[in-house]
Amino acid sequence: MTRATVTAVGTLAALTLLAGSAPAGPAPQPAPPTAAPRLVSFDTCADALARLRAAASASVGPWGFQPGWRTGVATGGAGEPLALSRAGGSAQATPEHSGTNVHEPGADEPDLVKTDGRRIVTVTGGVLRVVDPATRRTSGRLDLTGDDARPGPGEGSLLLHGDRALVLLRGGTPMLPNGTSARRPAGGPTGARLLLVDLAGRPALVGAYRIDGSLLDARLTGPTARVVVRSQARLVLPEPGDGATEAQRLAANRAAIGRADLDAWLPAYDWTEGDRRGGGRVGCDRLAATADTTGTALLTVLSFDLAAGRLGDGDPVSVAGDADTVYGTAGSLYLAGQRQRPGQLRPRGWDGPAGRDPGTAIYQFDTRAPGRPRYLAAGTVPGTLLDQYALSEWQGHLRVATTSGDDRGPRPTTESGVYVLARRGDLLTRVGAVTGLGRGERIHSVRYLGPTGHVVTFRRTDPLYTLDLTDPAAPRVTGGLKITGYSAYLHPAGPGRLLGVGQEADADGRAQGLQVSLFDVADPARPTRLARHHLPGAGSAVEFDPHAFLYDPGTGLVALPVHDGGLLLLRVAGATIVPAGTVTHPGRAPVSRSLLVGGVLWTVSDAGLQADDPAGDAGPVRIAWLPAT
Repeated sequence: MTRATVTAVGTLAALTLLAGSAPAGPAPQPAPPTAAPRLVSFDTCADALARLRAAASASVGPWGFQPGWRTGVATGGAGEPLALSRAGGSAQATPEHSGTNVHEPGADEPDLVKTDGRRIVTVTGGVLRVVDPATRRTSGRLDLTGDDARPGPGEGSLLLHGDRALVLLRGGTPMLPNGTSARRPAGGPTGARLLLVDLAGRPALVGAYRIDGSLLDARLTGPTARVVVRSQARLVLPEPGDGATEAQRLAANRAAIGRADLDAWLPAYDWTEGDRRGGGRVGCDRLAATADTTGTALLTVLSFDLAAGRLGDGDPVSVAGDADTVYGTAGSLYLAGQRQRPGQLRPRGWDGPAGRDPGTAIYQFDTRAPGRPRYLAAGTVPGTLLDQYALSEWQGHLRVATTSGDDRGPRPTTESGVYVLARRGDLLTRVGAVTGLGRGERIHSVRYLGPTGHVVTFRRTDPLYTLDLTDPAAPRVTGGLKITGYSAYLHPAGPGRLLGVGQEADADGRAQGLQVSLFDVADPARPTRLARHHLPGAGSAVEFDPHAFLYDPGTGLVALPVHDGGLLLLRVAGATIVPAGTVTHPGRAPVSRSLLVGGVLWTVSDAGLQADDPAGDAGPVRIAWLPAT
């Protein structure tokens, strides 16, 4: 008889402990639906194991954890316009510089390039590079992986605080601080890897951390980095013979789950600091669950103080649950994802008819104090999220835009809405909603600007809805604009202005190439499009990754990578969008990011970094090229 390690996805839950216990029932019965499942912790490891076994047993079917098929074998803000900032506290003036294009101020997001004006730090292909923008020379280079396990392009990201960089890598084998390759010990953790690098002199690796699972996302508030990791239960289910009935298969699966110990669920981790090493597993006292958990996935939040110069054990906290989206502000962390219950597991991203909508669960954490975040509240809304930009915290309320229904077939039943939630005790309670947006369409982008919301839906045309969210109890649509195509990303471009990046489309909804639009939304009753730039047959990474977008409100410069490998430059001038040239790298290496330091435009590709003067009369003028090798 063969065995397969089976993994599955489960409900969303939270990442810190709530007082109470969770006795497991004698039989694996799904918990009844609740408006917002609360978290419970466990008195003993036996209680935790009983709950996880019962939940997984209730979730499993004859063919595994998804209906009708067996899962595969597995191993193991209101955002303000991006402004140029000036850092203080140094002996020499720091040049004005752009930061990562993030959703909310005060909650930095990991990306493949960071700058503080004094240095530019990139991580590509498992190599960290430091560039001095003043001399336009590479000042440091550090290989982060062993030769036998170098990650591919785009697999790394980083956070920067002072002279410390926290590098987040997927796959491969990290280098230890002593320069040797860290081999995976028998039974040791695999998956997410974090590396702490000292940038005070030559880049030096001072700490390494590994934990079971995959990186979901991270946020940096002050010196505290909080990293969210998703892991799946390592449950080994049997492969019955061909003659087994479904009842026999189900019984065998439940029996196998009943034999699993806590190691099948609790993530293992290890860390290295110089010659010191440590590790372990997330303890039962750090585990929580919702009453309706499926017992098939865990989320773990790790907290690191980058100012301390060491990683330590990450102060891990886990919960039996799952999430897709991380949204952070300067004082809050939200996790959100499609809600699932035992016996109702569906593949990730499943969208059913409106009447069977599983909804989205949302969990809020307080991140105002350093260290481990404190759980505050949970809530649910109908429908599914597009991305983190569908959420916005403003004046004590959370606004959430979702799409419900099924858009497959000739008669789609989808519609979208914006829901306003307020915290009442440990619940996020709905206090207002506006629904019925874009019937038959799906949300393609959302942007909140204080009390105003902007939602783009699309199927054949692009309705841009403007919403008044001033009164949380009575949000309302104030205006709309229908144009061909759609905006996949919206960015504030000064008072009453929005930039949209997406695709033009024909009358049947077929994409016709990159479209950048300038909208006037000053009058919420009559949004208009002032100008647009269309590049037939092209597309941009900005459509699915806002980190690739650069906008300088001082000069009106807009920079976005295009699919032919170059960087398209535009300028917003009054009510117009004016072409400002393109930037290309040697060998047409695809440009992935751009940033400004002291008025110089720096661009990043896997081939290297390039400095250009973006204000040339005939377009950008190359100043320097720094190859990656």
